[in-house]
Amino acid sequence: MESISKNTIKLIRSLSQRKFRLQESEFVAEGNKLVQDNLQSMHCHRLVATASWWKAHPEAESWAEECLLISPQDMERLSMMQSPQEVLGTFRIPSRPFTEATLTRLSGQLVIALDEVQDPGNLGTIIRLCDWFGIRDIVCSANTADCFAPKVVQATMGAIARVRVHYTDFPGFLSRMRQIGVPVYGTFLEGKDIYRQPLSKTGVIVMGNEGRGISAEVAALVSDKLFIPPFPPDAVTSESLNVGIATAITVSEFRRR
Repeated sequence: MESISKNTIKLIRSLSQRKFRLQESEFVAEGNKLVQDNLQSMHCHRLVATASWWKAHPEAESWAEECLLISPQDMERLSMMQSPQEVLGTFRIPSRPFTEATLTRLSGQLVIALDEVQDPGNLGTIIRLCDWFGIRDIVCSANTADCFAPKVVQATMGAIARVRVHYTDFPGFLSRMRQIGVPVYGTFLEGKDIYRQPLSKTGVIVMGNEGRGISAEVAALVSDKLFIPPFPPDAVTSESLNVGIATAITVSEFRRR
């Protein structure tokens, strides 16, 4: 087993930036749980760990193309977390062409669609709750946060290994879903009470940007506008719900039916 070089440390650190993730087609996962979850479905290029971790996991030398030893001090410099872990891995970003076959597959399931969700924590939370509720695909607008950014990956708590995230022409995707008869839901302040409306087992649920909500272009493609009512109905409340919380409430109600 080789010790990690300064150049490799520099390369891994560069993966905190999207342009280098795209250039290398790799992302970073830190910590024992995230690494082991990602190993179930993604190709590991490098596995970097301290001597104590390697001693506790001797079988791990067969898990990656490169297995590298790092000192605790260098791990602190390399880590993108406030509390560095003993192990991190760099994984190949999976190739997921968005084809007509993809659209056909998505038309038969419940899908979350994100219209410019910007906050990494919100995106990570949404990926994690989709994993919990058995939603295997999320479709994102091009300006939605990168699902392989370190903060997003960390917030998913391993769910990034089980939930497929697609980036595509968002209005085009929704328009195609409508054309083939798939209901497109969205949450709006002027929508109808989600607890009183019929909800289908399959369809697309659109969630909007943290500040602006669902854009006008996308709103025009929504077939069913829903509203999560406050309690009691006439109470003075916050202006809106956090998009992660709103997604959890909405998906929970769809699954409850």
